[in-house]
Amino acid sequence: MTTPAASAAEGLPEMAPRLRELRRRRGLTLEAAARRAGLSPAHLSRLETGLRQPSLPMLLALARIYGTTVAELLGEQPPEREPVIRGRHREPVPAGAWDYHQAGSPGRAMQALRVFVPHGVQGDLVRVHPGEEWLHVVAGRLRLSLGDAVHELAPGDSAHFDSITPHRIAADSPEGAELLFVHTLLQAPELHPLPDRQGK
Repeated sequence: MTTPAASAAEGLPEMAPRLRELRRRRGLTLEAAARRAGLSPAHLSRLETGLRQPSLPMLLALARIYGTTVAELLGEQPPEREPVIRGRHREPVPAGAWDYHQAGSPGRAMQALRVFVPHGVQGDLVRVHPGEEWLHVVAGRLRLSLGDAVHELAPGDSAHFDSITPHRIAADSPEGAELLFVHTLLQAPELHPLPDRQGK
């Protein structure tokens, strides 16, 4: 039996033409959009043709660049301006290794998500963009890097910071971490690849 989450994963290639349409609507070339997202043009091209699945951090970056939300990128259409989002009706949506539940409505100045982060780092990108982010750890332990400072967060801990500060999060417990995450939808981010530790 196919679960809704599995259906969402299978439906990710359907997002590919939407990514291309949104990029063109913003008047961005493939090279310009890839540079702003910290990707190679070839990688973004594979996303736009459905040959590669984006991670959640990548979806968040593309959503900011294109002035939209992750929900719109995935083609989700929750009721406009509906003030209550029932958790029992929302299946988790996989994005790369992360899982998330949409916890807010579209068309708002903030985007709210409930996110599961598996153990390990989110990738080799430090995110930098205008706006604010707030997160609250529900389960597991989280490692939050803000500039040169590293903070260990346990269940019940929260963080609220200006996202112009270079930041990165990772689950610090073997079972992963679950968090509530809210960020403002402002301008596009600047993403900076970290040096490859293996020299590749």
